[in-house]
Amino acid sequence: MRLGSYEVKLEKKVKVTALQATIISLLAILIGLALVGLIFLQAGVNPLTGFRAIFAYGFANPFGLPLTINRSVFILLCTCAFIVPMKAGVWNIGTAGQLYGGALGTFGVALALGARESQTPSLSPVLVIVLMMLGAILGGALIGAIPGFLKGRFNTNEIVVTMMLNSIGYWLIAFMIKEGGAFMGGGGEGTGFKLSESVFGPTVWGQTFTIPIALGVAVLLYFLFAKSTLGYQIRAFGLSPSAAKYAGIDPQNVPLVVFIIGGMIAGLAGYHYFAAVPGLYKIPTNYGDFGDLSFYGIICGLISQGNPLAAIPFALLFGGLTNGGRFVQGQLHLGYGIDYALLGILMITLVAFQFFYRNTIVWEKMEREA
Repeated sequence: MRLGSYEVKLEKKVKVTALQATIISLLAILIGLALVGLIFLQAGVNPLTGFRAIFAYGFANPFGLPLTINRSVFILLCTCAFIVPMKAGVWNIGTAGQLYGGALGTFGVALALGARESQTPSLSPVLVIVLMMLGAILGGALIGAIPGFLKGRFNTNEIVVTMMLNSIGYWLIAFMIKEGGAFMGGGGEGTGFKLSESVFGPTVWGQTFTIPIALGVAVLLYFLFAKSTLGYQIRAFGLSPSAAKYAGIDPQNVPLVVFIIGGMIAGLAGYHYFAAVPGLYKIPTNYGDFGDLSFYGIICGLISQGNPLAAIPFALLFGGLTNGGRFVQGQLHLGYGIDYALLGILMITLVAFQFFYRNTIVWEKMEREA
């Protein structure tokens, strides 16, 4: 395309350095926040006042910061659950259903071992906590194995299958916590039973112990894809299933394996929020909100280009913005949904700027014709 005396063209990038990716992401965030500032102006609020309130509550307030950390851990685990299948070229849109499976596994173990409120577990509390986590991992893996098996064996559309499993998981929990359900709370008010205080997730400096677990999962996945044979097979399958099959990689096993791993991580996210976050320790009435929150993991996975380490700061950012956006909505008397608008605009901007991960705009001055 010609603009004046310049010819503008696109060139494909062979590689994006970490510095380039950081600069592109920061520019996208700044432009996204500038667009959100227009919403504040429309509402009669100084954008600087709005952003100051959001970031102060989300990242500096003694009450808001722990909420941000808890949400960030949850989003990071959901991001990792999405990244593993993404590396194989398949889409895990079912982290919500898998974390519901994790919640069912967690509280199923707690119920079986007598770890509900006002009861004494039949085993040591530490062992019960470990078994609850294993139950969460197994529950998420079982849900994840379904689309993985169907994709590998029959080449079904994993997006459709995982979306249906989200609904199935949602209504399974609704059935379990309803009046007369096995997980019903003592008051029969449509929430799950509360865990025994002895099996509350331990805290370190007031923060849940799942923080280092989530960070460890991200680091482990990074080395899995960078160094291991399994990671190489997953990446090779994602680049070209036919070439991977020619190289001896079983095309039926890879979708099953990546969905099981993704489901395990998503199940752990279910354990984190329902059994390890201080002040909850049960499946609440609004458990569906956490399913909705899990979809931020998809955006984080796409923005981070499938790099689990790069996903850590994005998970922290989205955790703080979801938290601070909800707070500023009440403090500044803004209309309902400002938090969703904030995140929606920011996510669209970040995804749009992925264009610059793969392309460079080149301006070449044209020589004047004689």
